[in-house]
Amino acid sequence: MLRFDTLIIGSGLAGMSLALKLADKQKIAIVTKKSLLDGASARAQGGIAAVLSRDDSLDEHIHDTLIAGAGLCDPDTTRFVIEHGAASIEWLISQGVPFTRDADSDSGYHLTREGGHSHRRIIHVADATGQAVQDTLAAKVRTHSNITLLEQHIAIDLITGRKLRRNDNHCYGAYALNSQNGEVVTIAAHHTVLATGGAGKVYLYTTNPDTATGDGIAMGWRAGCRVSNMEFIQFHPTCLYHPHAKSFLISEAVRGEGGTLKLPDGTRFMPWHDERADLAPRDVVARAIDFEMKKRGLDCVYLDISHQPVDFLQEHFPTIYARCMALGIDISRQPIPVVPAVHFTCGGVLTDLHGRTDIEGLYAIGETACTGLHGANRLASNSLLECLVFAEAASRDILTSQTKPIPELPQWDVSRVTDADETVVISHNWDELRRFMWDYVGIVRTTKRLQRAQHRIKLLHEEINEYYSNFHVSADLLELRNLVLTADLIVQSALSRHESRGLHFSKDYPQTLPDAIPTVLVPPGYVAA
Repeated sequence: MLRFDTLIIGSGLAGMSLALKLADKQKIAIVTKKSLLDGASARAQGGIAAVLSRDDSLDEHIHDTLIAGAGLCDPDTTRFVIEHGAASIEWLISQGVPFTRDADSDSGYHLTREGGHSHRRIIHVADATGQAVQDTLAAKVRTHSNITLLEQHIAIDLITGRKLRRNDNHCYGAYALNSQNGEVVTIAAHHTVLATGGAGKVYLYTTNPDTATGDGIAMGWRAGCRVSNMEFIQFHPTCLYHPHAKSFLISEAVRGEGGTLKLPDGTRFMPWHDERADLAPRDVVARAIDFEMKKRGLDCVYLDISHQPVDFLQEHFPTIYARCMALGIDISRQPIPVVPAVHFTCGGVLTDLHGRTDIEGLYAIGETACTGLHGANRLASNSLLECLVFAEAASRDILTSQTKPIPELPQWDVSRVTDADETVVISHNWDELRRFMWDYVGIVRTTKRLQRAQHRIKLLHEEINEYYSNFHVSADLLELRNLVLTADLIVQSALSRHESRGLHFSKDYPQTLPDAIPTVLVPPGYVAA
């Protein structure tokens, strides 16, 4: 059995930031499914939203966030995150993140603008912000003597007092599968943190990495945590449409710098859908694209930034420029073919302003959590900010909280399972799940489609649970188990919302109700903290 002060499951911006904030005073373990940099954070192109300019204000950033969230953002959380924005950026700068500078800016840094923002407030590193931030933090994580990095390990389930049949509601660690040798390790910790990211891989088309399988959300639910707002799945409007490009994101900053969406004949269509045109929030733009594609039978639409000079494009969007050029698309001369794709899970494990969940000793931060910041639709570039602010909040709470003695934890029981006779069941069910979620639980929904999805999920649940009970666990099986549960939570939430709001649009309930009420699902046997 391995013992640590804090176990962090996930190695994105939230997880690594928290590890570095704790490691000078605690022994930390980071469990990550693949390598340290394989999460979604490294893919973030646009940047981080924060009030850094004199002509901007906290109130305006709060207002923009509340508007994008369609009335469902928690006001206290929104203010809390945005008020801590500048300090979070300062911390990253102190860690050595090389944000793009601008001598003419009063902040000293180049700030860009994205859809839904009333000001330029997105600090960035060209168009590869996430990669630069993660590279900087990863170098520090790898060399810190108090951080143990368990790569190629996938968490299976949390170890709680309830699971141990103790009379408490505490989390004592987790079981994790070493994917390289097939062994399950028991990891004990005074504090455990879910920072596994979102659940984009539950859908057929996503900008997320293969690791985004809803693990933290599913583990939290199975352990007894409430989840909230799972129906709000954000589709990024502009994913590169090309047979040889796997889910390559075209940053929202392209529209922020004057890019316009067009039909194949060159006609702009966003002004028909919203007065903000191409700078409308993501949910509006994604629905508009979906509408035009279905109406006209299109495979894609086009994002045109070709009016900008080559040197501007190479300076501001070097990654996008190079990737498109490698695929034969010269964005200085021709528009970029794009389609919507699942990008962000706005809901998740319900937490407070310290990142605490319903279970003592268990925290959730980053995309895994539902803090109330994003409401019914995430404002662009608020997600990395949320990771930073809640990593700091959780670190303060962890360092000041009293610890409970950790009991002897049982080892993983493999006495009643055998090797799987055939694994085609896993790949077939994975493919089926992602396809019907795309078809039935996508950008535009109906009650009948949601019910069809729910019926299929029930059948998959039964098949996977039988498989899980009889055979040795594998990474693919664990991910599929988590995806099916997460899909069920999404569909349950969508069926319970009898209105259209933000990212959830129902043809059966097209109106928005006067009161904005979060969707909160309560797990079986839930025990209030």
